[in-house]
Amino acid sequence: MNDSPDSYADTYADTPFGRASQHFLNEQVWSRPGLSRRDRRWVTLTCVAAADAPEPIEEQVHAALAGGDISLEEMLEFVLHFAVYCGWPKASHLEGAIGRQWDRIHRERGEETPPWPELANDTLGPTDAEKRLERGVQEFVDVNLVPAPPATSPYRHAGILSFVFGHVWQRPGLARRDRRIVTVACVALDDSPTPLRSHVTAALHSGDVTKVEMDEIVLQFAAYYGFAKGDALADAVETAWAAKPA
Repeated sequence: MNDSPDSYADTYADTPFGRASQHFLNEQVWSRPGLSRRDRRWVTLTCVAAADAPEPIEEQVHAALAGGDISLEEMLEFVLHFAVYCGWPKASHLEGAIGRQWDRIHRERGEETPPWPELANDTLGPTDAEKRLERGVQEFVDVNLVPAPPATSPYRHAGILSFVFGHVWQRPGLARRDRRIVTVACVALDDSPTPLRSHVTAALHSGDVTKVEMDEIVLQFAAYYGFAKGDALADAVETAWAAKPA
């Protein structure tokens, strides 16, 4: 194995899949301008983790960590954000891959594997439920650029307002732009039409992601999760861009 974006395809180098992986995926998609390698990592990690693809998950995690594009702390924060949008079981497997590859990297360097960081309890945010909900409502508005929903169900009250926006989106481990890229990829692969439209629209209308960057996200996503789902994402992007205020 090596640190190329898709070294697992080397096994199939003489097949149509292997040749396409080399000439299209590695030489054309990953090398395109318009989106940083780090941003492409976020899209790709989201896709392979959601696809339950064991070897690609291991290889993509290894490449991101070994190449220095994403730090261990950022990768662990990504797991929590991914869990919110793609589910805890898939996130559990992803976090296991991070542990294995973190150990592999240091063993290959002849080093002792350093422990994961100790987290301070103050990073969990306010313990006062009213303050947490108040912050969640404001964060929902800031992220989505629309009014927050009423707290009329456990999903909205405890889930969306208290946890997802009252805590996760406000955590310091990832920038809002990173979280937007991961979220766009998650809702696109989840077949979630309303969240897809809302998160793509918010990412573009906020200016956190440019139209050029979003178009590259669509291509990277389509390459790793399929062009049929990529088509739905592309449509959401064009619709959102056409509606962008002057």
